Amino acid sequence: MTVSLLPNSIRLRRAARRHFGCGLCGEQLAAARAVLNGRDALVVMPAGPRRSAGYRVPATLLPGPTVVISPRADRAAPADGPTRLLFVTPEQLGRPERLAELRALRPSLVAVEFAHCVSAFGHDFRPDYLPLGRLVRDLGSPPVIALTETASPPVREDIVARLRLRDPKLVVAGLDRPNLYLEAVGCAGEEDRWRRLLTRLRAAEGAGIAYVPTRRAAEDLAERLVGEGVAASAYHGGMAAGERARRSEAFRSGDAPVMVATSAFTTGVDKPDVRWVVHVGLPDSPDAYLHEIGLAGRDGEPARALLLYRPEDLAPQRLFVGGAPDRAELARVIRALGDGPARRTDIAADLGLGTRRLAQDLALLERVGAAVTLVNGRVTTPPYAPPPDEAVSLALREIGRHQTVQKSRIDAMLQLAEAHGCRGQHLLAHFGERLARPCGHCDNCRRGVIPAPRRSAENVLAPA
Repeated sequence: MTVSLLPNSIRLRRAARRHFGCGLCGEQLAAARAVLNGRDALVVMPAGPRRSAGYRVPATLLPGPTVVISPRADRAAPADGPTRLLFVTPEQLGRPERLAELRALRPSLVAVEFAHCVSAFGHDFRPDYLPLGRLVRDLGSPPVIALTETASPPVREDIVARLRLRDPKLVVAGLDRPNLYLEAVGCAGEEDRWRRLLTRLRAAEGAGIAYVPTRRAAEDLAERLVGEGVAASAYHGGMAAGERARRSEAFRSGDAPVMVATSAFTTGVDKPDVRWVVHVGLPDSPDAYLHEIGLAGRDGEPARALLLYRPEDLAPQRLFVGGAPDRAELARVIRALGDGPARRTDIAADLGLGTRRLAQDLALLERVGAAVTLVNGRVTTPPYAPPPDEAVSLALREIGRHQTVQKSRIDAMLQLAEAHGCRGQHLLAHFGERLARPCGHCDNCRRGVIPAPRRSAENVLAPA
């Protein structure tokens, strides 16, 4: 293999022009240069070609293939030619035979898309993301680039810990979306909220998503909208996989332009021309809010994000925060692990727990060193585990830390809804990105509280 004497920045810029016909901006170059130098990276940036350039460009220069882990990989054709990308879902990587196949190829880089899903407490929790840190190391410990559209500092810490990133290069950029108009409206009651929602949807152009907090609310609101002549359908995680896929495809194709959904309808939504997103209730955090409104206007055209909220929306959110496992439940899980390696489904059945609840309990116990997932996917107690009583106490303290963080996120979401200043500045400050001047594309800017917006989308979703 010929070793290039050119600086990596020059090599990357040349590769971008040669293979993709474009240059690299500062943030793209920083991420690409880090992984080409063998360093891990964490990239917080809107989804799309700009973000994926962080691994696509260096992949053309690395000796081995790049493994891309994404929930969309089951619909992505593996790329050929100079990029040498191999797409795999987290579920596929968890199969010992598939892991062995990829290890034999000696990958030079692993890219983890939608990395916020690896957070045990993330708003878009996916159990199959939890063992990725171990699985990636089983591939030979290549450099890892983790990519996500939204991650506040606590979620970033979770990503770094769960993926076992080593001194990662942090790149945070592009979270401000000038084409996305932000608006929040306080509602006097549920009927006031319903009236405002219906008025907006009847005036809206193009496809959009109405987010609600629960599965029941998704079904009920979709039915009520259909009764008013709005072509709406519901989507939530309680539906059969085939039905979810059918409804998602109908939305993508334009056959069902209004989707009423829970947060389950976020990852893998591949529709660049979503013109509006309405939240019917407060999201549980600015992380969830930014991720969900980020689905609108990905084609760069004007889009709108409307938040219809009531302070009472906080009550169910705070109730959910308190729904953590108790000491007895964790002790039962630890005892089951002590019986030797077992499949998660068998443990869940023996303990009478749902598989999702067990996955959350195991993730918590793994964080405190009381559980480990083996290469064959079975779970057990590791040799270095703390005694059972100590493990339960450590886990409960970790839950307390999470509850404190989550309550602060809920409060931050209410503060954003009630903000009198620039919403763009307020939102991005939560993620550590500073706007030097008011965003110019929120309702407070337009009302003259601060300078008028540079660009609006009033033709997309007319004010009530």
